[in-house]
Amino acid sequence: MTPLPPAARRRRAALSLALCAGLTASLTACGGSEDPDAGTNGVGKLSAAEIETKAKAAADAAPSVRLSGTLVTEGTTYKLNMRLKQDGGSGSVTAKDTTFELLRIGDALYLRADAGFWAHTDAKGAEKPSKADLEAAEKLNGKYVKVPKGDPAYEQFRGFTDMDLLLDGLLGMHGELVKGDRTKVGGVRAIKVTGSKGGGNVLDVSLEGTPYPLQFTRAGGTGVLTLGDWGEDFALKEPPKEETVDYGGQLPKTSDD
Repeated sequence: MTPLPPAARRRRAALSLALCAGLTASLTACGGSEDPDAGTNGVGKLSAAEIETKAKAAADAAPSVRLSGTLVTEGTTYKLNMRLKQDGGSGSVTAKDTTFELLRIGDALYLRADAGFWAHTDAKGAEKPSKADLEAAEKLNGKYVKVPKGDPAYEQFRGFTDMDLLLDGLLGMHGELVKGDRTKVGGVRAIKVTGSKGGGNVLDVSLEGTPYPLQFTRAGGTGVLTLGDWGEDFALKEPPKEETVDYGGQLPKTSDD
């Protein structure tokens, strides 16, 4: 056999290296498969239960989060877009074709909505708003209405602004946990954890940096919630006095009465 000249051997070696670099990670002919956990935070190597524990610990330690998406409860679909932290929150909630904004600073809770929200019919559509109701609704249009603590709606509305309450209630996994596929949420690498009971809630946990929950899919098509901006601070400011209405005792009739 005639040996190749040095230049030809160099060209063949360079070609071989180029081909190896272009092969997929699943092929091992060029020195083994790529480690799927390379460059990650390592939680992908853990069991499903350990991943969930890490995600909950990260969420519990975070000072703030943005939560958005849909939530179906008792037959009503809510669309949420809330920024939350330990001492309050702000954002919007859409339900029954009406949208209202919430702002909570400590225990002070404000609700802002248009006239249609305040003049809405009752839940069964049996009671129509009177002329007085419509006039009052116009006066509240776009105003920050302070929700009294004694009002039946206070705890309901406050719940949308309570970071700990929402995360504890929404991120619950039930039954035996199963580690699922690797995926991406908003461009961030993540790994799925699925619960075996109730149709299987699915939690997507970040594989980059702190293992925060990135997405929670509730079983039975009852909602998909995205979580982001973990730890990013934001300002909560009292609304201007000229834009605030304080009834003191109880809110006027709302669409949720």
